[in-house]
Amino acid sequence: MKWVRIGDIIVLNRDVEDPERFLEMPGVRGVLLVEGISGPLRRPRVRVLAGECTETIHRENGCLFRIDLSRVMWSRGNINERARIPGVVEDGETVVDMFAGIGYFSIPVAVHSNPGRVHSIEINPDSFEFLKSNIKLNRVEGVVEPHLGDCRSIAPELDADRVIMGYVGTTHHFLEAAMECVNEGGVLHYHETVPENIMFSRPIKRIERAAHPRRVSVLDRHIIKKYSPGVWHVVLDVRVH
Repeated sequence: MKWVRIGDIIVLNRDVEDPERFLEMPGVRGVLLVEGISGPLRRPRVRVLAGECTETIHRENGCLFRIDLSRVMWSRGNINERARIPGVVEDGETVVDMFAGIGYFSIPVAVHSNPGRVHSIEINPDSFEFLKSNIKLNRVEGVVEPHLGDCRSIAPELDADRVIMGYVGTTHHFLEAAMECVNEGGVLHYHETVPENIMFSRPIKRIERAAHPRRVSVLDRHIIKKYSPGVWHVVLDVRVH
């Protein structure tokens, strides 16, 4: 059995006979079992095993995130990447977060960097509600501008020095919109789940195809985590010339 604490809630990956024992931990108010994620909006299917709490405030990397785990997925595997990105954002940059969720990347960038503007796009109305709440909670209303809707229609209307594509599954379907958004010399952070034998070759080919006739150069690349047997979640930082 694996478990993780998110705010004052314990989240399990499988059922247990005595979930109430977790309520004895200091500050824990609820125990949940995540049974899966469904649909293009990635809505969680959860079961409350103990306590009555599904909403919490989670602290990560000096930022606060209000979230209801029965309505919105918390992405646990990207913690190192969420800490890395604010360190590469340059002063005054306009950042577009194409899959903002509740602000996983947008909030740390606004809190720990000095961007000119962060445009946070989210299509899930539940996630968007928490995104707006987290902008206020972290007092970055003057920096982060939330947008509700499909990033394929919203991003091309924006001009970005840096584009964050922190979503996996069908991320390559959104590359053309990202290329319409990113300025000359801008940077793209592109996430993808890839079979091990083409771990970095397929993502760069997809990026080059979407960027044509512009050129791209790889600045950095990272393995985020193992996604499934033989498949890895990776991110590439590329500059678009």
